[in-house]
Amino acid sequence: MPFVQYATYIAVAVSILAMLAKAFRYLKAPEHFRWELYPVPHEKGRADYGGSYLEELDWWTKSRQSDKFRELLEMFQEIILLKGVYHNNKKVWVFSFPFHFGMYLCIGWLLLLLLGAIIEANGVVIGAAAGGFGVIVHYLTLICGYVGLVLSGLGAFGLFMWRLTDSLQRLYSSPSDYVNLLLLDIIVVVALIAHGTSDPSFAALRGYVQALATFSPATVTGTLFTAEILLVSLLILYIPLTRMSHFVAKYFLYHSIRWNDEPNFRGSAIEKRIIDLLGQKVGWAAPHIQTGQPWTEVLKGEDK
Repeated sequence: MPFVQYATYIAVAVSILAMLAKAFRYLKAPEHFRWELYPVPHEKGRADYGGSYLEELDWWTKSRQSDKFRELLEMFQEIILLKGVYHNNKKVWVFSFPFHFGMYLCIGWLLLLLLGAIIEANGVVIGAAAGGFGVIVHYLTLICGYVGLVLSGLGAFGLFMWRLTDSLQRLYSSPSDYVNLLLLDIIVVVALIAHGTSDPSFAALRGYVQALATFSPATVTGTLFTAEILLVSLLILYIPLTRMSHFVAKYFLYHSIRWNDEPNFRGSAIEKRIIDLLGQKVGWAAPHIQTGQPWTEVLKGEDK
C-alpha cells in the first residue's frame, strides 16, 4: 500500500476515537445548570408563545406531550440554515451559511464516493453515459463535490477576512482560528486544481475510496492528487482536536441544556445525580463559604 493510504487509515481511526472520547466526556459531565429558557420546541401546543407544562395546575400528576416534528424542524433550521446566526448576526451568516452548507455537501460528496465505489465494485458502471442508478450517482457526486468545495472555500475566505478586518472580532480571534480557515481554503484550492486538471469526474478519487474500503493497494498518481489526499487526511485527523468539532457538543448543548425540561421527581435519576454532586467538597474560598466542606454541610450552614 502507498504511504498516503496508511495516512488516511490513521487519520480516520484517530478522528473516530477522538470524537467518541469527546462525546463520552460530555455525556459523563456533571449535571448542568438549566437555563429554563422558553420556548422549548418539543412543548406541544405551547412552543409558539413560549409556554411550558408548568402552566398546568398540578402539572406533576399529568402526562407530558411532546412534539417531535417541531423539534426536528427546529434542529433542521439551526443545523442546515443556521437560524440562530441569521437572527443574531446576519453579517456573519452571509459567510457562515455557505461555509457550513458547503461542508455538508462535501460530506455528502464523500458518502457518494463511497457509495459509488461499492456499487462499482459490484459491476455497476458510473458515468455520464451510464444508465439508471450509475448516472444518478455520477451527477450527484459532481454536484456535491464541486458546489461543496466552492461554497466552503468562499465561506472560509469570507470568515477569515471578517475575523481579520473586524476590529471587535479580532479581540476574540486566536491564531488557530485563522490557521483553521486558511487550511480549509488551501485544501479547497488544491482539490479544485487537482480534479479540474486530471480527474474532473472524480473517477480516480472513487477508485482510491474503493481501495480504502476493500483494504487493497490504491493507485495514487500525480503530485496534486497525492497532496489532496494527504491534506484531507490531515483535516480529518485535525478537526476533532480543535473547536471545529463543535458539532459534537451541539447535541448536548440543545438536548441536555437548552431543551432539557425533564422534571426532577423524588427518587428520579436527576435527583440522584444532584445529591451526588452536593456531596462534593467546596474547593474555592470566600468569606461566606466553608471551604473544604461538602456542599450539603455548606447549605446547612446557610440555613442557620
